Amino acid sequence: MKKVWLDAGHGGTDSGALGNNLREKDITLQLVLHARAYLEHNYSVDVQVTRSTDVFVSLSDRANRANAWGADIFVSMHINAGEGTGFETYRYPSQEGSQSSLLQKELHTEILPTMRKFGTIADRGLKTANYAVLRETNMPAVLSENLFIDTTADAEKLKNATFLREVGEAHARGIAKYLNLPSNGVTFYTIQSGDTFYSIAKKYNITVQQLQD
Repeated sequence: MKKVWLDAGHGGTDSGALGNNLREKDITLQLVLHARAYLEHNYSVDVQVTRSTDVFVSLSDRANRANAWGADIFVSMHINAGEGTGFETYRYPSQEGSQSSLLQKELHTEILPTMRKFGTIADRGLKTANYAVLRETNMPAVLSENLFIDTTADAEKLKNATFLREVGEAHARGIAKYLNLPSNGVTFYTIQSGDTFYSIAKKYNITVQQLQD
């Protein structure tokens, strides 16, 4: 079974970026918990998280724990700051064409369209950086920067519980695609304009009640 490590940036005494009455550490934890729940519900996979509560974990400890566990991939979730806008992902600079690069592409191309369901989102690109959690991990590793906490338009999305859930789940789908995870028999369907419970239930030969459940 594949082993996935999910890393919620900051925590405890380290609040991360601040803005618009939001704290980065709170948002990253929500994203990670949504991603973990989605992975565990829909796929056969083993998931560990750096933190499931508001505690401080050093950068080296984050990498060391994932290395010791033998994680197959490492994904770290963050919120940007600096009065910019948009979404970007990072891998370690020396890994062009590597598995980290492939993981980065899967995540980026899954998360960005999900965000854009909630409005215009700038694509800041697939980037590289010498971040400790990317440098010190032994497995393919990617860090996502999910909008800007100190930009009002971005912050309004970050205050939206549905947005956070869907972005967390988009991380999970990107991970699943990269690892080619076996599903637990769950069928995914994207709602189209004009759909009804009846039409979808008929398409999949189930009852409306089963679909609602």
